[in-house]
Amino acid sequence: MSPLQIKKGSSKHSAYNLRPTFSDVQETHTLAVLVDNEPGVLARVIGLFSGRGYNIDSLTVAEVDHTGHTSRITIVTTGTPQVIEQIKAQLGRIVPVHKVNDLTVEGLSVERELALLKVEGSGDKRVEALRLADIFRANAVDSTLTSFVFEITGAPEKIDAFAELMRPLGLVEMARTGVAALPRGL
Repeated sequence: MSPLQIKKGSSKHSAYNLRPTFSDVQETHTLAVLVDNEPGVLARVIGLFSGRGYNIDSLTVAEVDHTGHTSRITIVTTGTPQVIEQIKAQLGRIVPVHKVNDLTVEGLSVERELALLKVEGSGDKRVEALRLADIFRANAVDSTLTSFVFEITGAPEKIDAFAELMRPLGLVEMARTGVAALPRGL
């Protein structure tokens, strides 16, 4: 069928009904970035995000190879699929970046986070806080007559759930490390 034979208003061949290849749905992705361990690298990576208005939900950095002087930056960020692709492409163009892996799309991965939660309370609230800590496998790493500091590790969702249950029991303060993640298998 030639373009002249297409019926008027037909959506099958209309240039006005082209669908974009990316959706507008916000997705959360975990990116693992292997970089040289040298001054200014983290600032350049963070500058990429802040300069373009991208948000970082979680950020962890540590040296992973002392002899090779490389560090691993694990970034959890949210955006449309198009924005995530832009972030990965732009990270890959930074000179000290060796490799960018999107653990969210590359298969199954293991994600863990550490948190410390200070909970004040006495009486029944204190007993309930200890009971919940046991259920969540949180450890009391400090204790006074009026408060506890709990240490908990696990998926970010587990830590969120534990914190929400501790709020009415006297959660005062919380510190989180951010996500550390590795792909499963070889």
